[in-house]
Amino acid sequence: MFNWISFLTYAVVATITPGPNNITAMSNGARLGFRLGLPFSLGLFVGQIAMVSLSTVFCNYLNTLIPVIAKPMLFVGAAYILFLAYKTYTASDQIDETKAKNGAITGVTMQFINPKAYVYALVTVQAYILPSFSGNLAMIAFLVILLACISFISNTLWLVFGTVFKKLFASHGKLINTIMALLLVYCAISLLLIEKI
Repeated sequence: MFNWISFLTYAVVATITPGPNNITAMSNGARLGFRLGLPFSLGLFVGQIAMVSLSTVFCNYLNTLIPVIAKPMLFVGAAYILFLAYKTYTASDQIDETKAKNGAITGVTMQFINPKAYVYALVTVQAYILPSFSGNLAMIAFLVILLACISFISNTLWLVFGTVFKKLFASHGKLINTIMALLLVYCAISLLLIEKI
């Protein structure tokens, strides 16, 4: 049975935590405002749909070619989530801004050069989507769009509250990092328990 709580928790935590796309969106919000920064976020949305779709095709092909890879990949996915929890917990309270970039093409491009986005897409597809919905194209398409929407909402929050998030992380960074890390640990444990590995 598909664990919606673990899936959605992982998707929200992985997309709301600081990363190159979110920091750039925050910088755009502070420098350009919402209207001029929005095309970048829309580009990330399109890039997310493309990346998760390609990851689904890749993982499905790999699972078909090498069926025994599915369970080891769950361990890899859980290990990555625990690593992400550790990095989140030990992260600095300060956010280092990158140079602001805008435009839809820049957003699509950044999605494909962001290592965090690749790992997120592959882990989500291999650990959550394919084990429950392999062969169900309608449900896979729904989940790909849902993931892109969650990412878009998270990224847009960074855009809208650019300077607010910076102040929030600066003043409550350790508490926020701890909560996010614990949520990621929950995701990793539930991933392994639900699959009865």
